[in-house]
Amino acid sequence: MISVGGYLPQRVVSNHDLAAVVDTSDEWIRQRTGIAQRHIVAEGEKTSDLARHAADRALANAGMTGADIDLIIIATSTPDDTFPSTATKVQHQIGAHNAIAFDVQAVCAGFVYALDVADAMLSSGRARRALVIGAESFSKILDWEDRSTCVLFGDGAGAVLLERSESPDGFGVLASRLHADGAHRDILYVDGGPSSSGTVGHLRMEGNKVFRHAVEKLSSVMDEVLEAAGMVVDQVDWLVPHQANIRIIEGMQKKMGLGDDRVVKTVHDHANTSAASIPLALSSAVEDGRIKNGQVLAFEAIGGGLVWGASLVRFGRPAGQ
Repeated sequence: MISVGGYLPQRVVSNHDLAAVVDTSDEWIRQRTGIAQRHIVAEGEKTSDLARHAADRALANAGMTGADIDLIIIATSTPDDTFPSTATKVQHQIGAHNAIAFDVQAVCAGFVYALDVADAMLSSGRARRALVIGAESFSKILDWEDRSTCVLFGDGAGAVLLERSESPDGFGVLASRLHADGAHRDILYVDGGPSSSGTVGHLRMEGNKVFRHAVEKLSSVMDEVLEAAGMVVDQVDWLVPHQANIRIIEGMQKKMGLGDDRVVKTVHDHANTSAASIPLALSSAVEDGRIKNGQVLAFEAIGGGLVWGASLVRFGRPAGQ
């Protein structure tokens, strides 16, 4: 994982702004979620626009262009169109004309799912360099009269650039573990789709049930991925969790025994950006200098399905490359 880039829409909606249109308050939202504001796409701004901006920044930070990329995977639940994939639009926009391009849909766990797929394709020799992008316009699927859900989400995109390496130094993805359990579909879903209602639908969630599953499942999968990598928590420099809710983040932080100086938290400013939340948080921490070359990062996320997973990554490049 040699580079990262993030993009947030310019429009910022504060808790006070929401309180003017729905029965809520800044205090109510902050106490339950830790969220103070969220970014919302402008009229006419699409998920592919967010993804392209994030991709451009990741490429620029690596000193590369789209022509250097031969795989693009976009994790999104809010694509521009039913088809073609959002990834093919971004492929064209950035000039990655030789790249394989497709979308992955695993909601809030989409980034860790896409990262695992990309790593497998790099390891098998199918590609040398990959862009993995989490991009969402969740504001388009919210019921803005449902205060229990509309206050939680925001829009944005984050991109990481992976490069296949023969180095023995252990850079890139060290281990990943993914899970799914469709028995819990009804606690987090969108009530629409092409073959069901013929409409886009709105997000529906039983928050308390999702919370109970989240800490238990994320803690378990983090134990799995550490064991798979032959590592312990003390070897993890940073936890970069899915930014769903401050309570879930702090629950995982406590389970892992990590101090605030080893956990990246952006939920306050970004809200829950679904598949974009981990790469956006990563981009923030790389940009401000907290995350440095060679450090070990732990990613974890859970989303509707239920689907969940975790990854361990050594960030950057070996010295001299």
